Amino acid sequence: MKTTKVSKQLIDMLNRALESEHQANMQYLSHAELVDGENAEAVIARLKEIASDEAEHATKFREMIGAYLGGTPSMKAAPAKAAKTVKEILTANLADEREAVELYGEIMELLRKERDNLPYAYMKLEHLLRHVIMDEMEHITELKNLLGEGPED
Repeated sequence: MKTTKVSKQLIDMLNRALESEHQANMQYLSHAELVDGENAEAVIARLKEIASDEAEHATKFREMIGAYLGGTPSMKAAPAKAAKTVKEILTANLADEREAVELYGEIMELLRKERDNLPYAYMKLEHLLRHVIMDEMEHITELKNLLGEGPED
C-alpha cells in the first residue's frame, strides 16, 4: 500500500505510541514486583491489570499500523522509568499516562486531518484510538486515587 507523506507521519506517531505501550506493559509488571507494605496486594493487582490493558493497546496500535495503514509496527520500547517506593511507582506511571494521553490526542488530530486519505480505514482507526485514550484516562484516575490525589483538572 502506498502511503502519503501525512500517512508516514501518522505511522511514525503510531509507532511512538506502540513503543510507549511496550514500555508501559513491561514497566507496570516490573513495578508490581516491587510493591510492599500496606494495601500491597490491591496495588499489585491493579498494576498488573493496567499492564494487561497496555498489552491490549499495543495490539491495537500494531493493527492500526500494519493492517490499516500498511506500515511496519515497531518492535522497540520507549525508555522505562526506575522507581522503588510505591509513591515513586505510582507517580512515574501517572506521568507516563498523562504523556500518553497528550500524544494520543495529537495522533487523533492528525488522523482527523488525514480522514479523506483514509476512506476505508478512518472509522476503525478513530474507534480503536478513542478506546485507548479512554483506557488511559481511566488509568490516570485510578493512579491518582491510589496516590490519594483529587480528580483530574
